Amino acid sequence: MQTHFRPEQLDTPQMRESEKLLRSCVHCGFCTATCPTYLLLGDEADSPRGRIYMIKEMLESGKPASAPVVTHLDRCLSCLSCMTTCPSGVHYMHLVDHARAHVEATWKRPPADRFVRALIAAVLPYRDRFRLALRAAALARPLKGLIARLPGVGERLAAMLALAPARLPAAQAQRLAQARRVIPAEGERKGRVALLGGCAQPVLDPGINAAAVRLLTRNGVEVVLAGEGCCGALVHHMGREGQAHALARASIDAWTREIAAGELDAIVVTASGCGTTIKDYGFMFRDEPEWAGKAAAVSALAKDVTEYLATLDIDWTRQAAGLTVAYHSACSMQHGQQIRDEPKDLLRRAGFTVKDVPEGHICCGSAGAYNMLQPEIAGRLRDRKVGNIEKTGAQIVATGNLGCMTQIGQGAALAGVRMPVVHTVELLDWANGGPLPEKMPLPA
Repeated sequence: MQTHFRPEQLDTPQMRESEKLLRSCVHCGFCTATCPTYLLLGDEADSPRGRIYMIKEMLESGKPASAPVVTHLDRCLSCLSCMTTCPSGVHYMHLVDHARAHVEATWKRPPADRFVRALIAAVLPYRDRFRLALRAAALARPLKGLIARLPGVGERLAAMLALAPARLPAAQAQRLAQARRVIPAEGERKGRVALLGGCAQPVLDPGINAAAVRLLTRNGVEVVLAGEGCCGALVHHMGREGQAHALARASIDAWTREIAAGELDAIVVTASGCGTTIKDYGFMFRDEPEWAGKAAAVSALAKDVTEYLATLDIDWTRQAAGLTVAYHSACSMQHGQQIRDEPKDLLRRAGFTVKDVPEGHICCGSAGAYNMLQPEIAGRLRDRKVGNIEKTGAQIVATGNLGCMTQIGQGAALAGVRMPVVHTVELLDWANGGPLPEKMPLPA
């Protein structure tokens, strides 16, 4: 793709990087075949190629973002399926992140849009606020129909209420990662890892990290909970660079202290959406001398929990023969981190029969805050995903990302499909002697 930036426009590393990415696009259109929004809407402007053209024109002009550009960028899920498909290696994630930051800095959204986005950014990355918001959601749920009719914000607020769980886990379980803790390995110590505590996950489903801790320590790995919070992924992909970098710096500092305290084999992540961003910290902070080295060191250590478990010699004591699992590979796992085989291989070694989901490369519609910001498109993708999962005939759905678990679980409930959706690590923990995942029925 030819670009026509003026020399003075390329005076920042971010703009120089985006210009290089724009030039690497060859207009081939392979990305349109795997883009969820193009698949649903059939509009070139809602394809990666179309968005790349709009980003080029926006950045070259040096002008503020326009309403049409914002509309089509907002519809992008950042599922990164286009990156897997692209024969030219265009790093679309870095390009669209830059474009969203430009939108955030130059475009004044309508008041209703500003309110919803500010609400998400002010609540979801902070555990205590999120916990309070979920309690409020339980009180507001009977008014969902009335709330849905509020002009400008109703549809999105109703989508938030629909995603909120009917009940929350016990507060004690939610606070597993509030403060720094070291959980010793059982028997001989064979490794030492830090485990991401996270923000929304310990509030909604603390059992995921609890299963990871049990499985790791049972197999000789000491687990450090460093006390960090949100990794910054959610707001980073909303274009809120300042907030995202502040949250990321806090996490980098916490893990840097653990690296200094003793050798870490890995920083283990049980939410693949977070893992994609943490592995990108080195790029995010490449131009900040004080942070570049620390950020790169953290990125180098970051591993999805299945990525790390695949390196261990685990004795699968409870072979799960006869149980068929539909494995849903989160977009951030298969496209963002290019991890495809490890989760399925581990499940097979643990005795499960693993089924691939038809159209497995297409997003379920969760995509961070997307199912709250674009509920109509997200709902269509969710229903499509649930329909494809049903075709597998599996008894259980396993995935490595809480957002996907929530989205697919909601879709299954709406469709009347009785199929528990659990985290991959919960099944692996059970197969290695841990408790049955709470959402699973007792095996016959």
